[in-house]
Amino acid sequence: MRILVAVFAALLTLGLVAFGVVVAQKDTGSVPVTASAAPVSSSQNTVAAAGGEKAPQQLAEATNVPAPFAPTAVVQNNTTAVAPAFPAPTRMPMPVASCINPDALGLSRVIEIDTTGGPAFGTEHFKQYDFLRDKEVALTFDDGPWPGNTPMVLKALQDNCTKATFFEIGEHATWRPDLAKQLAAAGMTIGSHTWSHKDLAKNPYAKDIEQAKQEIEMGVSAVHMAVGGPTAPFFRFPDLQQPRDAMAYLGTRNIAIFSTDIDTFDFKMRKPEDVVKSAMTKLAKNGKGILLMHDFQHATAEAMPELLRQLKAGGYKIVHMVPKEPVTTLAEYDDMVRARDKYSTSNNARSESSIIKTISE
Repeated sequence: MRILVAVFAALLTLGLVAFGVVVAQKDTGSVPVTASAAPVSSSQNTVAAAGGEKAPQQLAEATNVPAPFAPTAVVQNNTTAVAPAFPAPTRMPMPVASCINPDALGLSRVIEIDTTGGPAFGTEHFKQYDFLRDKEVALTFDDGPWPGNTPMVLKALQDNCTKATFFEIGEHATWRPDLAKQLAAAGMTIGSHTWSHKDLAKNPYAKDIEQAKQEIEMGVSAVHMAVGGPTAPFFRFPDLQQPRDAMAYLGTRNIAIFSTDIDTFDFKMRKPEDVVKSAMTKLAKNGKGILLMHDFQHATAEAMPELLRQLKAGGYKIVHMVPKEPVTTLAEYDDMVRARDKYSTSNNARSESSIIKTISE
């Protein structure tokens, strides 16, 4: 009996010893243990550990867009990092990045113009605002849109992933609104150039501001109606003749006035090579400038591919001008433009795209 008790006691002792070994192993950490992450401070939560990139919420506050996601803190080697934010959207997309032409001229920068009070640009007449840097060029075209020529100019610009400003004659825009729409769809800036290209420094416009206002405003309304969407409060006087009363009136309408830095006088030329030579020679002398050409002129349309190639080769950079706010038309002049089309009735109130569609080709 004593022997049985002794054996039982020995077995119990061995069991207790084995249990103690297991507990000791756990307490000494020989088995891995998952640790809870340390709390992340607010300063760590706003700047990534690598690169100092802003977190999404900061980007949202800076750009007035919702944060795409909340920053996620992770623990790596006892350092806190923040998942990188999506890049903030740009105000106006630059087409250069998606350009498939490796030799394209592209865009250097886009500038926004606040037209409040009707500021005037172009050092040929106005010296106060000279916003271009050395070797920068702003491309501008007058007197369009015009069949054949305007599409050629647009193609050359698009092939080179660059943009320009078009000062359109209102009457021309009503004849071919499809061309005005194509320019707008391509991201070009569209301003106005009067209703019918009248010289406002001559009578009857010079002595009657009401007639001058009508010529200006009908042009604004017609271009806006042709585009069928926002247009720029940008205006260029025909023949660069800028009477003071008309300039003062444009100031009350918050419409900016554009002269030029370099007039190519392309309207006097019949050969595209002469247009290119005129533009490049004057640019070389001036170093930069708002360049005045005409998409109404066939020689200019033909010259555009070579001109853009030479601008690229010469190290020139294109600046695109956009307005801070679109132009607002006046109802009475909208009505005047509509009245010019004696066949414009309620029968033709619907858009072309809602009436006509291709069902087979």
